Amino acid sequence: MLSTEQNRLVTETKPGTPAGELLRRYWQPAALVEELQGERPVMPVRLLGEELVLFRDDAGVYGLIGRHCAHRGADLCYGRLEDGGLRCPFHGWLFDVAGRCLEQPAEPVTSNFHRKVRHPGYPVREASGILFAYLGPGEPPPLPTFDCFRAPGSHTFAFKGHIDANWLQSLEVGIDPAHAAYLHRYFEDAEADEAYGLQFRDRVDNTEIPLTQLMRQFPNPQIEVETTGYGLRIFALRDLDDTRRHVRVTNLAFPQAIVIPLSTDMTLTQWHVPIDDRQSWWYAIFTAFSAPVDQAQMRADRVKLIETPGYRPRRNRTNHWGYDAAEQRARTYTGMGEDINVHDAWAVESPGPIADRTREHLGTTDRAIIANRKLLFAALDAVGKGEPPMALADPANPLAIDTVVPLDGWDAAWRAAEARRRAASPWASRQ
Repeated sequence: MLSTEQNRLVTETKPGTPAGELLRRYWQPAALVEELQGERPVMPVRLLGEELVLFRDDAGVYGLIGRHCAHRGADLCYGRLEDGGLRCPFHGWLFDVAGRCLEQPAEPVTSNFHRKVRHPGYPVREASGILFAYLGPGEPPPLPTFDCFRAPGSHTFAFKGHIDANWLQSLEVGIDPAHAAYLHRYFEDAEADEAYGLQFRDRVDNTEIPLTQLMRQFPNPQIEVETTGYGLRIFALRDLDDTRRHVRVTNLAFPQAIVIPLSTDMTLTQWHVPIDDRQSWWYAIFTAFSAPVDQAQMRADRVKLIETPGYRPRRNRTNHWGYDAAEQRARTYTGMGEDINVHDAWAVESPGPIADRTREHLGTTDRAIIANRKLLFAALDAVGKGEPPMALADPANPLAIDTVVPLDGWDAAWRAAEARRRAASPWASRQ
């Protein structure tokens, strides 16, 4: 349970707020690369409460600058891509990818006024299908050396979706492994017919047990949390008998990303990014260890569920997330279809755009949520004192796996299973 003031501190991210200043110290997903693939690579971006415009100049360099012209506030989303930047149609002011004003053609020829203009401009970096931006002070930090950034492009796929709620609500669902035993539960006679439902139909590593069956039979996992250099490593442990333990490893890459297992071959790295205080995006990079992924098919599967452009779920708050009482009785636990993102969206959005954490009652399965809030408040305190927050340049890559290992020595055994997966990978084995 948080106080009203504590809840405000961790949910408000506009410029000048404590959490806003913290998140600006990290690279933020700003758009998918695919969103700027058209004939006119210019798009509006609302990020951490700031109104911005993202574009690619005629040299192929990406820029993220203030959306409203520094002259008289005209909307630069309607600007012209020309002469090495984005030109405002109102009076011709030209801005480059860093926000520098290059020209003011209506001013006297001898004027140097353009050199005095300071327009917001932020560094942009492309990585694994996502355009990341750094909105903070000083030199940006390096991107963390996670698998999703080290894997070749053939083995990754990036996508995103809209969430009608605050960023922290999404993150706190992501670091809550206990919820999957209920929220993503399917009944024995149900057959998955949507892509995301297949995740929980997959067999647990080294067994013939479907993951959904295992979670249904063992709904009360033991949750353990380990603090790491990148954030938190979260264990959901289920003792299957006197000799075997099911181990599912989830990671929090502080402050906004989770790294989780999707199958014996694939992991998911997902960021929860504030649009403003009442809505957010999830950005995801799917990373395969063995064979290349079929990116066209993965995209086709997702656009059945998420509309493009716009990246808004077809099932959402406005249509009650597709809830069907008959389905809830016989097919899925939620009655909201097979797509686990819909289940998560309901869990995130139904408390309201900003959850009232003064009324919650956290239990033993919420250990990761409690641990993350401690990290958040410590980081907010550090930034408030002018100190750097937690760095992510930790050599210990977030390892995500779902496996069954001997009960004795389980900690070493899951690491060995992860090492075998990497050793068999055509790219991870070379890292």
